[in-house]
Amino acid sequence: MKAIVVQQRGNPVSPNVTLVTDRPKPHPQSGEVLVRTEASALNSLDLWVGRGLPGIETQYPFSSGSDGAGRVEEVGAGVDRAWIGRRVLLNAAVMQDALAHPERIASGEDIRMIGEHSPGTMGEFFCAPAKNVLDIGETDPIQAAAFGLTHLTAWRMLISRAQLRPGMTILVTGIGGGVAVALLNIAKHFGCTVIVTSRHQWKIDRARELGAAHGILDDGSDWSKSVRTLTGKRGVDIVADSIGKAVHSQCIKSLVRGGVFVTCGATTGGDATTDLVRLFWNQITYMGSTMGDMAEFRAVTTFLRSGQMRPVVDSIQKPLDAKKAYERLESGEQFGKVLIDWS
Repeated sequence: MKAIVVQQRGNPVSPNVTLVTDRPKPHPQSGEVLVRTEASALNSLDLWVGRGLPGIETQYPFSSGSDGAGRVEEVGAGVDRAWIGRRVLLNAAVMQDALAHPERIASGEDIRMIGEHSPGTMGEFFCAPAKNVLDIGETDPIQAAAFGLTHLTAWRMLISRAQLRPGMTILVTGIGGGVAVALLNIAKHFGCTVIVTSRHQWKIDRARELGAAHGILDDGSDWSKSVRTLTGKRGVDIVADSIGKAVHSQCIKSLVRGGVFVTCGATTGGDATTDLVRLFWNQITYMGSTMGDMAEFRAVTTFLRSGQMRPVVDSIQKPLDAKKAYERLESGEQFGKVLIDWS
């Protein structure tokens, strides 16, 4: 089959990306489905895989991809043949310990990611456990692939972890990335006031068009004072961040007393310096959040199928132009999702 592969570890990743035509077609194992890919989407994880993840022995050339939609073509042993022909959307986070500890919040060690620990959706076919795909009917596969992982991650951050309620004020850092745009999408759906930050004015302008109430240009200075001004000195109820070290201090200073800081990543580094006095005095809650389970996936995908939420698509490439897709993601100039159209 055709597949987009990273030939070798490196940074930047895009020079090592190529389309091959001789990748072995996967076969579904017991409990799995084989999906003919219609669309797949890039995530930051694809770049980390291409650079080489610490503690994971990736065998290059490697075909990543943790977002994908397509038609089930074959099923493995123990899977109902009624799946064949259905259009499905993948949740790439395969929970390893869910049956043994159903009450426990899964950590990174409990999850095996399709596209990281095993080949992913960047090919004409991919395999996944039947329990990790959802029937999405005739939903547009481009829209579905753009929606999946980012909206699942954002849903767990805001709904499951931070306990978002209508009318809250939410701060989303680094608007433009897939998760940040999904956070804006979900917060706006629930009637929240959203403030965004970015290093680019055009991204702030785009976010305002999508419903953000305010935007703050991040020029490297302490923008928490601007957040206080915009909220009448009150602060925000929730800060949803994936930037990490570079903005951590501003995030904490932007919170209302009793507010929640929730993070799903740290692209600028995890060794942030925090303010413990502010933490206990203002009774701030710190929360980590990773991926999401199938119950959460079903919940958020309901809004995609009903048309109440739509992802933002930055650009679409054909497999032959995969290098351009990776270049776009690495540039940081995207707003929304970068996709591959396999149709």
